[in-house]
Amino acid sequence: MRKACFSSLVFAVLTSISLAVSAAPSAKPEAPTPIAAQMIKAEKTIAKVNLNTADAETLRRDLFGIGAAKAKAIVAYRETSGPFTAVDELLEVKGIGKSLLEKNRDRLEIK
Repeated sequence: MRKACFSSLVFAVLTSISLAVSAAPSAKPEAPTPIAAQMIKAEKTIAKVNLNTADAETLRRDLFGIGAAKAKAIVAYRETSGPFTAVDELLEVKGIGKSLLEKNRDRLEIK
């Protein structure tokens, strides 16, 4: 009888603990940040690329849609025509169009 009473008491205690833990309010997880907000935050923290001093590797790495060939073309244009005087002058480089320039306009600077 003692064994049955003790088992019932242990069962009751464990059941109470189990209910108390599962009924306790859980910490509300943070809402995920939308991707658009993450991209805006990332764009604000990225340093601008100076068209007159950046090497081909920097241009390739930091600009959207610029591969090794276009980066080398930008550097070659700068070496033959002199330093850029405006970001729009990038349109003179073979392979750089308006849409590519607009994608990167906020990342570019002339110093």
